[in-house]
Amino acid sequence: MSSERSTPETLSTALRAAVERLAAAGIADPAVDAELLAAFVLGVTRGGVQAATLRGDAVRPAEVRRLEELVTRRATREPLQHITGVAPFRHLELRVGPGVFVPRPETEVVAQIAIDALRAAASESPAAVDLGTGSGAIALAMATEVPHARVFAAENSVDAFVWTKENFARIGAENARLAFIDLEHAFPELGGTVSVVASNPPYVPDAAVPRDPEVRFYDPPAALYGGEDGLDVVRVLSRAGLRLAHPGGTIVIEHGEWQGEAIRDILAADGWRAAATHPDLTMRDRATTALRP
Repeated sequence: MSSERSTPETLSTALRAAVERLAAAGIADPAVDAELLAAFVLGVTRGGVQAATLRGDAVRPAEVRRLEELVTRRATREPLQHITGVAPFRHLELRVGPGVFVPRPETEVVAQIAIDALRAAASESPAAVDLGTGSGAIALAMATEVPHARVFAAENSVDAFVWTKENFARIGAENARLAFIDLEHAFPELGGTVSVVASNPPYVPDAAVPRDPEVRFYDPPAALYGGEDGLDVVRVLSRAGLRLAHPGGTIVIEHGEWQGEAIRDILAADGWRAAATHPDLTMRDRATTALRP
C-alpha cells in the first residue's frame, strides 16, 4: 500500500497551515511569506500560487512535505531570502545567502535617487561608484537602468564578495565593473571624474542591537555596525567621495531614521555643499545627498 495520502491536499489547506505556523512564530506578514515559500516549492510566481488557491488546485504530498520543511525553517526566523536564495530588488532578482546583507525595499528608494542623479549627469557616459556594494543591488540597478553609464562597484568583505560576483555574472551588465578593494582607496584611476557616489554602508551604532532575529542573527555584522555612533563608515565615504566625484557630482548615502542631521554635518564639514536628507516610502528619513563643490 502506498504511503501517499489517499485524498489530495489542496494548496489552500496547505497554505492555511503554513500561515498559522508562521503567525505563531511572530512573522510580520505570514500570508505573504507562506505564498512566497509555496511559490518556491512549486516553481511558480506568487501570483501563480494565488491563482491556484482560487482554483482549488491540489498539491502532491511531496510538495506539502517540502513546504512544511521550509515553513519550519522560516518559523525559526531564518530569513525568507536565505531559504529561497533570492531577493527581489527593483526589477532585479539577486542571489543572497549567509555572509551578504539582504537588500531591503527601502534601499530601492536610495537607488532611485542615485539613478536620477546619474541620468541627469551632463555626460554621454557618466561614471558612478557604489562603495560597499554587498549583493550588488545599487550598482546593478544603476548599470541596468542607466545603460549609457559606467558603473564601478567596490566590496571589501570576502564573504559578501562571493555573492556579489555571482550576481554580476548572472545579470551580465557589460557597463558594470566589480572590484574587491578597500573602500577608502577604491578606484584611484577615477579620481575627480565620477558623477554619482552611492553607498548603503553599515550604520547601526554598536550598542543598538537590532530587534528582529532575521537581522540580529543572520545579517553579517560588518554590514550592520558602524561604530559607536554608527557613522564611522560614513566618514570614510565622505572623504572617498570627495576624491572620486567631479565638481557638481553627487554623493548618496543610506542611513537610519535619526541620522540625517549628523550626516549632513559630516558632509558639510568635509566641504560638500547642499546636503539634504530624503524620506523613504514610509516617510522615514532614509538617504542624504550632497554636491561636490
